[in-house]
Order: sequence, then structure tokens, then C-alpha cells
Amino acid sequence: MPLLETIAGPGDLRALSPAELDTVAGEIRELLIDKVTRTGGHLGPNLGVVELTIALHRVFDSPRDTLLWDTGHQSYVHKVLTGRQHDFDGLRSEGGLSGYPSRAESRHDVIENSHASTALSYADGLARARALTGDGSRAVVAVIGDGALTGGLAWEALNNLGGHRDIPVIVVLNDNGRSYAPTVGGFAAHLRRLRDPDPGHGNVFRELGLGYLGPVDGHDIAAVEDALCRARGTGGPVVVHVVTQKGRGWEPARRNDLDRCHVVRAAPPPGNGSSAPASPSWTSVFGAEIVRIGEERPDVVAVTAAMLEPVGLLEFQRRFPERTIDVGIAEQHAAASAAGLVYGGLHPVLAVYATFANRAFDQFLVDVALHRCPVTLVLDRAGVTGDDGPSHNGMWDLTVFQAVPGVRIAAPRDATRLRGLLREAVAWRQGPTVVRFPKGRTGPDVPAIATHAGMDVLRNDPGREVLLVAAGPMAGLALEVSDLLAAEGIGSTVVDPRWVSPVNPELVRAAAHFRFVACLEDNGRTGGIGAAIGQALGDAGATTPLRCFGLPQEFQAHGSRGQVLARCGLTAEQVAAEVSDGFHRQTTRLRPSTSGPFPTRTTRGK
Repeated sequence: MPLLETIAGPGDLRALSPAELDTVAGEIRELLIDKVTRTGGHLGPNLGVVELTIALHRVFDSPRDTLLWDTGHQSYVHKVLTGRQHDFDGLRSEGGLSGYPSRAESRHDVIENSHASTALSYADGLARARALTGDGSRAVVAVIGDGALTGGLAWEALNNLGGHRDIPVIVVLNDNGRSYAPTVGGFAAHLRRLRDPDPGHGNVFRELGLGYLGPVDGHDIAAVEDALCRARGTGGPVVVHVVTQKGRGWEPARRNDLDRCHVVRAAPPPGNGSSAPASPSWTSVFGAEIVRIGEERPDVVAVTAAMLEPVGLLEFQRRFPERTIDVGIAEQHAAASAAGLVYGGLHPVLAVYATFANRAFDQFLVDVALHRCPVTLVLDRAGVTGDDGPSHNGMWDLTVFQAVPGVRIAAPRDATRLRGLLREAVAWRQGPTVVRFPKGRTGPDVPAIATHAGMDVLRNDPGREVLLVAAGPMAGLALEVSDLLAAEGIGSTVVDPRWVSPVNPELVRAAAHFRFVACLEDNGRTGGIGAAIGQALGDAGATTPLRCFGLPQEFQAHGSRGQVLARCGLTAEQVAAEVSDGFHRQTTRLRPSTSGPFPTRTTRGK
């Protein structure tokens, strides 16, 4: 029987010999490689923290002592050692194991963070609370990577920890020299100097007032344990500098210099019988088009926050290295710096995941929009992302960025519209623009039958009874709903506004020609596109009833995009049933004229 099978909880590790610990470490790697290559997930980061996690659980008594993981995607080994090793077949699938720490899964998981640079602030607050309540004997340990230490929030926490020598927080710096890609900036150079034994080098942690131990070989369990025990004995804030290798023990990760197999995709299902070529991903379409734009526009500069390859900027970086800026995990700085690039005569395209753009809101509002800077913000993974869970669903961006005065927001429905809208965004010089698109593949193009005042008409049945407004990738769903309504004898018109914010005035005027309006979006319903259309209708004195279909303002558990949308009622059958019910309730409303605003013939090639 594998030795790992005898580990039911962290306490079982303490009875093992050094040789047995090495065996367990090897078995954990075998387990993770086997399971995660099947399910998909963050494999590289976890292969690098096997020995470190074993040492942490031998020195500290979780959950009495608190282990905080930043970022949570390096917590798989922690899950294995806290009784969840047999649950990895369902990793990141609906109802299965979360890809991040989860309070619902285990009392060993305290925070559900999966955004970087946060754990030190949690640790500071928790340690202060325990000191105030007389519970200071319980250790607080925050594990943070060198990549996450490029984030400003982490330095705000270090500044506060260093100013209070009586706050006993142990900061385990997992230094593998990378986030997705190699860590950038002056701090990365400082860490390289700390790895050099020359005593003449300074130490930023000591200068801030923290203790410092290391560097320690993060794959030597005994050495890590010794450093952790000494750190606990200091009684104050201390950094334990542990050097690890991302992807250790797996040859494909060693050969992958791009990201050391940071994320691996799920294995394809066997024999699905389909030979049709897959449509391109949204990210790859953006990546190819921004290169073409860069060739035509020497003023275009690409900016990202430690996500060069994931957001599709790798080829742009290869073609235009001097015009590609990676600021590290520092979205706030990226947005403010983009404003500076505009002042210098350039047009920055800032590409980040939608969920991470939340951090840049203040700078986008005050530093970019207030100055009417033509910055283009590209939001990858907007809407429901699915398997990465509640923190990664990009369901807040429309709510947040619609509040910014002067911003224009585009939501392309397919690859062709993404290319076109991206070009329109980069050409706009009167203020900031946002282009948002979801995770996954684009699917087939959805052609327009006509255009009207900048909006694409996708379907136009006789009768002008129901107007379906589809935001971006919800166009396919809207057309399915239209088919179901037609089967009931309800005529509908489907419109894609393309630029979803600000609301097109012609869309408001057109609503008067219909008996019922429904808006479909993959953003939260509060403050989303439907809410903006409703406000515009009210301001115009329009009386056409409006129904908004979007995501409820709840954190959505992980699952596939389709599963999450179905849970939220965003399927053709559910939407059509509610639209039909709402339509039939308008019995007292006069039937509008059939001479509505949208032409039925194609007015230009799409």
C-alpha cells in the first residue's frame, strides 16, 4: 500500500522518518501528475511546494495554527495532506474539489483567496485579533510567492508588519522566480542578490523591520523545518525565504520555460467522434489581431500584469518587445502607467482577466477617465469562467466600468466582431474604451441580417412583438430563445448593440415599437446592461416592459460555463418561458405598428 494512503491528516506526518517523508513527497507528485493532467488545473505551482507543504504541516498544528495560502492555486498539496487526496478526480468540476482553498471543504482552509498579494494582509489582521483576544499562542503563517510580492497590497502589509515587532506573523516566501512567467522588476533582482551568499548585499525585509531567515532549499524538508521552528521562536514578524523549483519532478514542466506548466488543460474525452476543426479561442483571436494592429500603428503599446501569455500578448511581445510592458501583479500601477503612456503620445492596450481588473478601478476612474485618456482595456475571461470558481467569474466588470464617465464598452459576439470592435476601440481618441470577451472558444460567426444605427440586427420576425437585446456572446442564446418564441407564435427581433455602453439612444427609441423587451447578458444583473437599458427607457418616458436576464448577485460555485449559466436560469428554455409569460401578461397594452425601426433586408455585408 502506498505510504500516502496512511496519511489521513497532518498529524500522521510527524511519525514518519526522513526516508518515509521523501517517499510521501514522491507519491504526492505522482498523484498530482496523474489526477491534474486528467482534470486540468494548476499543476506546476503545486509540484514546486510538495516538501515545503510537508514541512509546514509537521511544524505547525493546522487548524489550530493557521496556514494562509497566497495565491490559493498552490494549495493542492495542502488538500492532499488534510484528508482530500481521494477527491482529486472531481477537481474543479461541479460539486467536486475546488481549485483553491475552500472554507466549505475543510476546517484547514481559512481564506478562499485566489487573487494574489492578499494573504499578508489577512495574516496581519488575524494576528492582531489574536493578540487582542489573548489567543496569541496560535501561529499565523502566510505562504506567498515572489510573483505575488510584485503586488502593491503585499508591500502595504509588509510595511505594517515591519512597524510592529510584537505581531508574530511568519511570512514564508516561496521564491521560484516566477508568477506565470519569470518575475519582473527590481524586487526580482533583489531576491537574486539574496540568494547570493555575499554578506555585502542589503536586505529589504530587515530594513522594513522584519526578521529574515534564509535562503533555504525548499526541497530539503529538514532544512525547511529547522527554519520554520526558528521563525516561530522569534515571537515577531519574520520572513522565511524558501527557494523552490516550479514544476519540480515532472519533465514536461522542466522543458516548459514559458510557465513551467502553470496550468494544464483537462485531457480530452476519449473518442467523441468529431473531426471538425475547433474554432479559435477568444484569446487567440485578440492576440492575432493586436499584432496586426501593432504592425499598422507604431503608437500602440501592449501592457499586462504578469499575464503575458494567458491574455494573448506573447506574439505581440515577440514582434514588438520594446512596445510590450509587463508590470507584474500590479493592475493599479498598470492603469495609472497607461495614462502616462497616453501623455507621452502612445495608445496603450491594457489586457487583463476581467476579475483582476477590479483592482484597477480607482486608477481607471480617476487617472484614466477623468483625463479622458484613450486607453483600451481588454478584459479576457469576462462573464462566467466556470471551473476556477467564484473569485474568477468576470461578472462584475460591466457593473463597475459602466459607472465610469465617458467610457465606451464593447461586447463582441464572435471572432469577426472581436476583430472589428478592437479596431474601433483603438481608433477612438476621445476617452477610454473597454473590450470584453469570455473564456473558451469563439464558436461560429453569427452574421447580421441588417444594421440599424450601429446595432446589428440578427433576426427580425414580423409583428414587432418582443425585442431581444443580446450582449456579446449571449447572441447565440438569444437566437435560440427567438426560435422557441416563434414556435409559440410570438414574433421577435434580436439585436446586438455591439457597443453595449453607453446605451444607444436608437435602442431606446426602437423599444417603443415592441410590446416587450428582454436583455440577455453574462454579467451580474445589478448595474448591468439590462439595468442601464431600463434606466434609459425610464428617462425617455418609454413604457415598454423590460425583463433583465443575467447573473444573480451571488458568488457562483465552480463548474463549467454551461453548468453555471444553467444554474442561473440562462438557458434557452428557461429564458423563453419567462419571456413568453411576461409577454402574455401585457394584455392591456396596444399592439404596436408592424412598421418598426429595424429593416428586414441586409443593408451591408457582415
